[in-house]
Amino acid sequence: MSYTKTIVCLANSRKPPSGRCVAGREVSSLGFGAWIRPVSARPTQEISEEERRYQDGTDPKVLEIISITMARAQPHHHQQENHVIDDGYYWTKSGTVSWSRLQAAVEVAAGPLWLNGYSSSYGHNDRVPESQAHGLSRSLYLVRPDNLTLVVASEGGDFGAPRRRVRATFDLSGQSYCVVVTDPWMERQALAGRDGERTLDDALLCVSLGEAFHDFVYKLAAAVITPQRADG
Repeated sequence: MSYTKTIVCLANSRKPPSGRCVAGREVSSLGFGAWIRPVSARPTQEISEEERRYQDGTDPKVLEIISITMARAQPHHHQQENHVIDDGYYWTKSGTVSWSRLQAAVEVAAGPLWLNGYSSSYGHNDRVPESQAHGLSRSLYLVRPDNLTLVVASEGGDFGAPRRRVRATFDLSGQSYCVVVTDPWMERQALAGRDGERTLDDALLCVSLGEAFHDFVYKLAAAVITPQRADG
């Protein structure tokens, strides 16, 4: 039987082959609850444009409050938050969450983000061996990083032919990270400028642990949320 989950959207990020990974925390008058990741019934699980749009055709944005009809829970390895959508229904927007209200949803990671000590060619502490990831119980965090910098540079190797890519470098709980940004909103802003670094003095990160790729699962900056974005 179908059921409804109401979440604040904390990520609407790129997901191969041609869709999005949407995620958020349940929201009610009592505050913020469990993480929810709506997924499709396809093996690749990405949410298509048609599946995620509102009845007026617009795409959900980060910090919008969305009600989504689900068909079933489908936890998978480290992605315990997954719920398969019922694609016979439009998604419904019922409001937005302000920057000040969002602060209550920020989490404190007790130690490293999942497991550290594994890095890709261009990243740092940005991946976990698939065999070890299967023992993890969550795949999403909303955190307040220290020393957050966006870096635009050309990369190749781990993910195919050379291309300009945006990474987030930051510190959290005494650990340092450099992870790929998959937030289209922030990517567009960063890629419009020249290669180099841009420091963000006040921002939150939705960090996601993605699906397996060549025996590793990667830590991704699925959303970069600034006060200007929240209240603009």
